[in-house]
Amino acid sequence: MKILLSFYRPTINKHFLIALSTGLILGFLIAYISLTTPEILLFSDPHTSSEMAHLAGPNVDPGSHGSDEEFHNMEDSTVAQKLYEEVRILCWVMTQPENHEKKAKHVKATWGKRCNILLFMSTAEDPSLPTVSLPVKEGRNYLWGKTKEAFKYVHKHYLNKADWFLKADDDTYVVLENLRYMLMPYKPSEPVYFGCKFKPYVRQGYMSGGAGYVLSREAVKRFVQISLVNSTGCQSNVNSGAEDVEIGKCLEAVQVKAGDSRDSLGRGRFFPFVPEHHLIPGHVSKGFWYWQYIYYENKEGMECCSDNAVSFHYVSPNQMYVLEYLIYHLRPYGISFHVEMPEELLGRESDKTLKSEISTAE
Repeated sequence: MKILLSFYRPTINKHFLIALSTGLILGFLIAYISLTTPEILLFSDPHTSSEMAHLAGPNVDPGSHGSDEEFHNMEDSTVAQKLYEEVRILCWVMTQPENHEKKAKHVKATWGKRCNILLFMSTAEDPSLPTVSLPVKEGRNYLWGKTKEAFKYVHKHYLNKADWFLKADDDTYVVLENLRYMLMPYKPSEPVYFGCKFKPYVRQGYMSGGAGYVLSREAVKRFVQISLVNSTGCQSNVNSGAEDVEIGKCLEAVQVKAGDSRDSLGRGRFFPFVPEHHLIPGHVSKGFWYWQYIYYENKEGMECCSDNAVSFHYVSPNQMYVLEYLIYHLRPYGISFHVEMPEELLGRESDKTLKSEISTAE
């Protein structure tokens, strides 16, 4: 027996050591990947984890914090209301059936209500939003096809009912007042579009899909009437591909300018990540693709973002309501902000008055 034990012990120890070593190596690799993979590092959010699911958007009553409270009564929204009337924005939101309840309904309850027209583009009908059911397959590989169909639908039914046409995802948060302010100096008859500008793949650059991009009426006309008919320089006959890159190629092919959406201080307005990832230095590793893609120099920290920022991406339903509260309800006592009616709007009002007087005289 002693002889047998002495014979087998080395073999047993060897197998044990191999199994132990394998386990340790696998455990180390899993831990290393979870800590270093950019997608996990950048986009993991404790507020979107399964442990926080019971706190998600459906439990929030957006009507419980109304605009008729004491400090809201002190607001002067004259300019914002004027912009709403003069800079008409149609928002169409890319969604899918499984996200109607999880995400899209929270866009509708927050920033979506400030669009002049709000549409949800999906592949299934849902009267509660409601949605437009597009004749395409669902899935990430068909986003380009879905984008083409969405703009064709908008062109057919809404082209003359809005001036600007915003595409956003169902996890994008948009500050419409700031978007209108940015667009105010431009005319919808100009062939131009704006967003978070990236530099590869398209000579003039293209706009990040997640951060949202906005096309002028003329840009939509050229895209649908020319690009999608004449496929030169535009992948109009296929449905696969990165939708933001593909529409960038199509718009460039019909001389639609990729505009500069930065403010007067050179700070960005459209952002592909949540505010934290742009505001906290070092949060986005310098080796991450974002720094190679961004068209203009982009700072980290509090100087990253314009005071008139327009959009953020990867915003969970919970964060939708957090941003809604911080932007539209939280007020520092004793600090007020007033703006005069911009000259552009005054000029438009004068033109309307003059036309009315001429019409009356005739």
